[in-house]
Amino acid sequence: MNKFATILAGGGGTRFWPLSREETPKQLLNISGNDIMLNDTIERFKGIIPQENTVIVTNRSQAALLESIMHRSVLKGNILIEPVARNTAASILFAAFFIEKLHGDSLMVVLPSDHYITDENQFRQTLNEACTAAMDTDKIVTIGIKPTFPSTGYGYISYDNVPYTTSPCPIYEVDEFVEKPNFQKAQAYLSSGHYLWNSGIFIWKTSVIIENFKRYLPRLYKTMLPLRDHLGTESEEDMINKIYPMLQYISIDYGILERCDEVVVLPGNFGWNDIGSWDALGAIFPPDESGNIVKANYMGIDTRNSIIYGNGRLITTIGIDGLIIADTGDALLICPKYKAQSVKEIVDMLKEKGMIEYV
Repeated sequence: MNKFATILAGGGGTRFWPLSREETPKQLLNISGNDIMLNDTIERFKGIIPQENTVIVTNRSQAALLESIMHRSVLKGNILIEPVARNTAASILFAAFFIEKLHGDSLMVVLPSDHYITDENQFRQTLNEACTAAMDTDKIVTIGIKPTFPSTGYGYISYDNVPYTTSPCPIYEVDEFVEKPNFQKAQAYLSSGHYLWNSGIFIWKTSVIIENFKRYLPRLYKTMLPLRDHLGTESEEDMINKIYPMLQYISIDYGILERCDEVVVLPGNFGWNDIGSWDALGAIFPPDESGNIVKANYMGIDTRNSIIYGNGRLITTIGIDGLIIADTGDALLICPKYKAQSVKEIVDMLKEKGMIEYV
C-alpha cells in the first residue's frame, strides 16, 4: 500500500506573534537554526514515507512563499491551497480525497508542520510501527507523547491500560481526548500514568478516514464530495473556491476523534515539542546560567528566567524575572512567561481594530 504524508501547513502561529505572521507563519521560519520547520518535518520521515509522496495543505496567503522555500522533493502539484480557513477536518478530507483519487486507497500520515523533535531515529521507529498498526487493524491510529511535566498548553489522551494489541508494538484503545487542563488537573494526569500528550499526529487508511467523515461529519462530507470529481482537472480551482466557503469550521479532534470508538494510541517518547508559544523555546535552546534564553543583541543586569528575542536592535533589561520580550522591528511584545498562551488574544485585538499590517 502506498504511503503518503499530509502536512497541515496553513496555520498562522498566532501564539508566536510578533515573529509569526499570517504570510510568514512559524512553520515557514527557521527557528531552530537548521531549516524552516516545514522542511524539518519533511526530512524527518525520510526512509518511512517517500518524500515525493508529501501532500501539503496550506492557504492562499502563504502558498507563494511556501512553494519558493519548501523541500525540493515536494511536487508542486501536491500542494493543496485552501481559499479560506476551515480548520483541520476540511483540510484532512481535502487531502484524503486528493490521495485516493490519484492513487487509490493509501496509508495517510497526518503531521503538523511546526513540531520540534530531538530523537529523530526514535521518531522514525515509532512512526513505522504506527503505519504497520494502521494497515493491520483498520483503526485510526494516533501517536501520544509520554508527558514529562504537567503541561497546561497541550491536550491529553486518556487510554486503556491493557494493550489492544502488542504487534508490532503495544497500542492502546483511547478512552477520551481531554482539552488543555489547568495545572492541578495536569499534575493529576501526569501522576496517574494513563495520560499522554496529544501530538496531533494521525495515521489511517484513506478509506477508513473517509468512512468516518461519512458517519460523523456527513454535512462536511456531502458538501465537499463534488470536489473529488474535479481534482486533477482544469475545473479544480473553481470548484475549490465555490465549495470551501460553505464548509463547516471544525477540527478533526472535535468532529471525529472525540466521537469515534475506533481510535487507538501508540505511546511515543522521542523528545517532542510543538513549539506552540514563546515559552516553548527552551525545548530548542538551553537557558544560560541565569535561566535566560537570548536570541538578540542584548545586555542585561539582574535578569532571570526570561526569553529575549530581537532582530538586531539593542535590547537591555534590569531587574526582571520571568518575562518574554520579542522585538521584530515593527512590533514589540512584553508579557510574563505564564501568559504565553494569551499572545493570540493580541492578534485577535489587532484584527478587530483593523490593524492588519501587524497581523
